[in-house]
Amino acid sequence: MSSSIVKKKILRDWPLYFFILPSLALIFVFQYYPVANGFYHSVFEWGGGEAKRFTGWENYRRAFSDVTFLNSFKVIGLLLVFNLIKMWPSIIMAVLIHRLKSDRWQYVYRVLLVVPMIVPGLVGLFIWKFLLDPNIGGLNALIEATGLKSVLVSLDNFFGWGVFFTDIPIAWLGQPDLILPTLFIWGFPWIGMFGVLIYLAGLQAIGTEVYEAADLDGIGPIQKFFYIELPLILTQIRLSLILMVMGTLGGFGFQLLMLNEGGGPGGRGMVPGLWIYNRSFVAGEFGYACALGIILGVIILGLTYINNRYIRVDK
Repeated sequence: MSSSIVKKKILRDWPLYFFILPSLALIFVFQYYPVANGFYHSVFEWGGGEAKRFTGWENYRRAFSDVTFLNSFKVIGLLLVFNLIKMWPSIIMAVLIHRLKSDRWQYVYRVLLVVPMIVPGLVGLFIWKFLLDPNIGGLNALIEATGLKSVLVSLDNFFGWGVFFTDIPIAWLGQPDLILPTLFIWGFPWIGMFGVLIYLAGLQAIGTEVYEAADLDGIGPIQKFFYIELPLILTQIRLSLILMVMGTLGGFGFQLLMLNEGGGPGGRGMVPGLWIYNRSFVAGEFGYACALGIILGVIILGLTYINNRYIRVDK
């Protein structure tokens, strides 16, 4: 019965399916074909030209014994923890905007959040590169002006870090032991405009009667956040979590611009995406880089599946 209804619907609406064919064609050409092509070249010793030699699964065996590639996942693990922490300011900002009584001010803050999205991400990276400059950067100037430099030097002397000195500018991108703290600082105050807008959309779906009932029960602002607002935007948080994991595992733009293709001093900032870039455009090992990319894609796909399969949101 249901199959016959489906067939009738297809026969009736078949002209409408032609409208999605251009989109499907573009997705196939620019999404699925590159993946298939990358998998094909991953079983070859290939330098990017016409010449290539079939090696079977050798590139994959090499990948699982590649110390740099394996160690890059340790950095990624720390970055995932950092980014989980960085999600909270966006959530809190969305809640604060949602609680504004004035619709006009809510609109103003939304506009202020959208305006920075117009600026290309590359411009933001260059701004951060300037801020982290040891000689003329704004971060060191702020630390010097506030007297925080002496505090850092005292802590360094106490713990024996060997990275902060009285008369030497802090080389945020030049000291191996400061690479990971710098990656954590990047993006401060960690308010993602896109994330805030997603959370605001979820908060707007909360009915006023819920807040009225909470006020009658004498629930305070903090309790409202943990017992009403946070549980009811878990769907949006889950979406942001998926996008964050995918972006963190596959991204390497900040590391490439700030630390170069080697991952900075001692390779402390090396991530899988940057190592793939290094093997392809620096070493010319495009076949091996394709194998690394396939492995990374499978890992991202697996984590996404685990998220969708086991992380449930019950309202």
